[in-house]
This record gives sequence, structure tokens and C-alpha cells, in this order.
Amino acid sequence: MEYLNKINSSLHKPIFIEGIKNDVQIEVAIQYNDTFKEKIFSFANNINTIEGGFHLIGFKAGLTRSINQYSTNGNLPKNLKAKISGDDIREGLTAVISIRIKSPQFEGQTKTKLGNSEVKGLVESLVNEKLSMFLEENPFIAKKIITKAIDAARARDAAKRARDLARKQGALIDSTLPGKLAECQASDPLERELFIVEGDSAGGSAKQGRDRKFQAILPLKGKILNVEKSRFDKILRSEEIKNIITALGTGVGQEEYNIEKIRYHKTIIMTDADVDGSHIRTLLLTFFYRHMPEMIDNGYLYIAQPPLFKVGKGKKEIYLKDEKELNDHILKRTCNKKNVKLGESEEILSEHNLYIFMANLSEYFSIISKFKEKGIISDLIEILFKEGVENKDFLQDQQKMIQLKDTLNKNDYKVSDIIWNNERNIYEMTVTPSFDKQKELKLVDLSKRINPLNISRNLIYSNDFQTSLMLSKNILKNDKPPFYIFNKEDDQDALWIDDKEKLLSYFINEGKKGLGIQRYKGLGEMNPLQLWETTMNPDKRTLLQVKVEDAVETDEIFTVLMGEQVEPRREFINDNALEVSMLDI
Repeated sequence: MEYLNKINSSLHKPIFIEGIKNDVQIEVAIQYNDTFKEKIFSFANNINTIEGGFHLIGFKAGLTRSINQYSTNGNLPKNLKAKISGDDIREGLTAVISIRIKSPQFEGQTKTKLGNSEVKGLVESLVNEKLSMFLEENPFIAKKIITKAIDAARARDAAKRARDLARKQGALIDSTLPGKLAECQASDPLERELFIVEGDSAGGSAKQGRDRKFQAILPLKGKILNVEKSRFDKILRSEEIKNIITALGTGVGQEEYNIEKIRYHKTIIMTDADVDGSHIRTLLLTFFYRHMPEMIDNGYLYIAQPPLFKVGKGKKEIYLKDEKELNDHILKRTCNKKNVKLGESEEILSEHNLYIFMANLSEYFSIISKFKEKGIISDLIEILFKEGVENKDFLQDQQKMIQLKDTLNKNDYKVSDIIWNNERNIYEMTVTPSFDKQKELKLVDLSKRINPLNISRNLIYSNDFQTSLMLSKNILKNDKPPFYIFNKEDDQDALWIDDKEKLLSYFINEGKKGLGIQRYKGLGEMNPLQLWETTMNPDKRTLLQVKVEDAVETDEIFTVLMGEQVEPRREFINDNALEVSMLDI
């Protein structure tokens, strides 16, 4: 419970309920926080019953019954007495229900719904009994919980009034949205696509460039409301969100929302490739994740991938999605013109083999630059590769670790004592370049940025380390300097390069010669035909489908990045700032 609520402001310490009824072991943990959503996880015999079941129904009934009993027994001031529903009581609730039963019956599509009907009464009875006792003994906590539930009830009433008013004005039922939604002609939701587009300029281009048969366009004006920080009644007062709800046709809120009524089986978020575009996309994802999660579950939500670059030479132009595609294009241009002879051997790399070598070098040095940004110098990483530091087996071999320490000392690194980590069952040590080593690598001016490297499992199994290790193995067979570069047709302009990093730099500079490279910041910079060809044409476009792979982690990241608490967000930024590969301010 403490883990689930670590990034929220909790109203009280976790309430723990346990007991045995009719040979069924029941455990329940309850804690309220200051958010507006509920998080309930249920288990039967340690199986995560993601579809719920009778133990979950019994818990909800027992919770509602005990809190309503407490609030009507004369324990509260008159101003805190109000009719509160189960939904109101569960606002801001985090709970875990776990039962152990001798003969579980699992039902549902994935066999993760508990079907033992007798469990409902047992859980309801225990929760009501123990929670009622807790509330009587802790009136201060009881008041906090009931005050939150009453606030939720009042907000629900306000939302109902806002929805009724919107209905009277036609805002939630008028599917044409004059001046906003450019509707498509197809009637089957399976064929229809809705593009949610940032800004009137891009919206205008999208309306002109689309295929009217199946593509609808909804332009947004500015940034939508952050629903993570807003109650439902405030959300319904947001003009842009009302337009999205109306266009989709599903309704919103527990009383009305019905995913079966959705009017498009593809909703595509199309925003600019800059900071504002990323922010708008994040706000939209927050709205869909919190209020229309079935859109993600059913695979209806997508993110458009407009190109970041237009590259031209003469009258020929191509569009490239990102930095990697641009880099590949530049390297291929040089590889089509040049050959490379490896060292003193007769081996020559050309065309595809040369491109594979250069592409590996490009990706390798891109990852190595990430290590540099973290204050870890590339020379040290390459020593680890050469010494065979690849997996946990190395870290468990004391002799290999001693040999590594000796090698590092010889290369002018300061190395700590080798320590056995009982918890992780490995040896660990910390490495720092000496002042002379920093001077040799021209890092003295940056000495404050040079960080000690802890050679441990965290480093070895990191994605960057393993990827660069694999690339280094691929590179090794052709890393035979000096490299002799010459034109395919003749030996004119031939030259020797004694280092693989300089070789990559030469190929990139050669590939850029004569190219006009335009970087797009906004969709509005493209004319309608360009937008259609690059981003909207189903035959050529690339779409990212939005999926949830880990429900707990997803919920946590939305709470951290979009919630009220500043400290977890600051910590996230500090931890991940150096992972940013492109920052456009």
C-alpha cells in the first residue's frame, strides 16, 4: 500500500483488516489520498484477479455500508451529512484485497475473475465489522474520509448539472460541431479516422489534405485542461474536451460513458514535433487514459509520426522521420561513393557491408555519448568490453574482478576495494579516472562532471551497456586502422584515417555535401499535399499505437508527471534529464 501511494499525498496511514471466515482467509489494506481516482487490486490465492469477482463486490459493499453507517449515526456535524454513493466513497481510494480459498472458481475471458459467490458475504461482513470499529476508534481519520466522499458527491452533482446544461445547449449531442469538426463521409466506425490536430493552421492543412471519405479532422485551440488535477465538473466545463467527447460519441462519466458508441476506430493525435506539441500530446493521453481507458485497451488510439526533416538535392526531395533516419540517409550517400580498405590487409569494405559497419559505428558512438553526458568516459567503457565484462558471471568471479582492477590501475584509474554484495550475490567496485588520466583525455576542465562508475549489475544489465557491447562486437571484426578511403571509380582524393570515430565523422560530413536539410517544427509548415503524403496517407504514413504494458507503472508515471505533487516530478526530471536525446526549447 505504501508503495502504491508513495507519490501521492496520503490522508492517513494504511488501514489493515484481516480475518478468517468459513475457512476463507481475508486480508484488506485501505488508504485514501488526495487524488480523484480509485485504485483497487484484488487477488485470490495470489492470482491477480484483474476482472474482479465476488471478493471485490463484497469489499465495495462492505466499505460503502460501514462509511454510510458511521456518517448517519450522529457522529458528524450537520454540514458534513449528505447522501453519498459508493462511487463517491471510492474517490481517492487505494485498496488491495487478497483472499485464500480452498476451491477457487475462476471465470471470465482470461480466467481472472473469482466466481465463488459465497465469498461476497464473507468479505462484506469482515470489512464492515472491522472498518466500523476502526472508524469509531479513529474519528479524526473518519472525518477526513467522509469529508472527501462528500466533496466527491457535491462535485458529482455539479457535474450532472453541467452535463444537463450542456445537453440543453446541444454541446454534448451535436455531432457536427460547426466550425470545428470536419466530418468524413463513411458511416462504419471501423473505416473512420479522427485526427485531433494541434492549432488552426495545421487543422486547415489537414482538412485540405485529408481523404474526405474516411478521415475527419478536429482542430484544438491551444492546450487542453490537465485532467489529472481537475474534478469531473471542471473537466466538463472545458470547451476543447467537450468537443473531443462530442466528436467521439461515447459520452463521458460512469453514468453515460459507453465505448460501444464510439464513432471512430482510429483516433490519431497529430501534434508538432516541439515542446508545446509534446505537452499537448501528453495532456490528451492523460485525458484518454483517465476517462476513456477502453480506447487504449481496444487499440483505438494512435499517435501520428510527422517527419522531422525534409532533405533535398536539386529538385529531388524526401522526408525523414527522425535523426536516425537522417543519419542513415547521409551515411548511405557516402557509402555509395566510397570504398574503405582495412589496415595493411587486402580486405575492402564497400556498399552494403560498408554501410552496416558505418551504421553500427554511428549507433555505438551515439550510446557512448550518453555515457559521457552521465560523466562516464568512453575509454573506461571500452576497457570493460575488452576485459569481457558482459554479465553476472563475470561479477561473481573474484579472479576476473581482480584482473579487471589490475588492468584499470595500469590505465591510470583509481579503483576501490572489491566488495561482495550479499543481497545481489556479486562482487562490486567503484572506478574513477585519476587527474593524470583526465588530463590525458582532455577532461580536466570538465572534472566536476566526471562521475565514479560503480561496476555492478545495474551497469552491466542496463540497456545502453548491453546494446553498445553487442555493437562493439560487430564493429571489432572491421576495426583495423588505419582506414584507407578511396572513390569507387578512381583513387583520387584518397586519404588515410587512423581512428574509427574520425572515420564516422568523415563519412557524415561527406554525406551532407550538397544536401539541403530542413527541420520541421510545426505541422503548419507543411502544405496540404505534403501533410497527406508524409503523415496522413495510409499507404505511406507511420502510426504509433498507444498501449499499456504495465498498469501500475503507467498509473504512477501519469501521477508523477501530471499530478499535484512537485517533489516526485523534480526527482523524475533529475533522474532522467541526461536521457534526453533531443531538447527543443
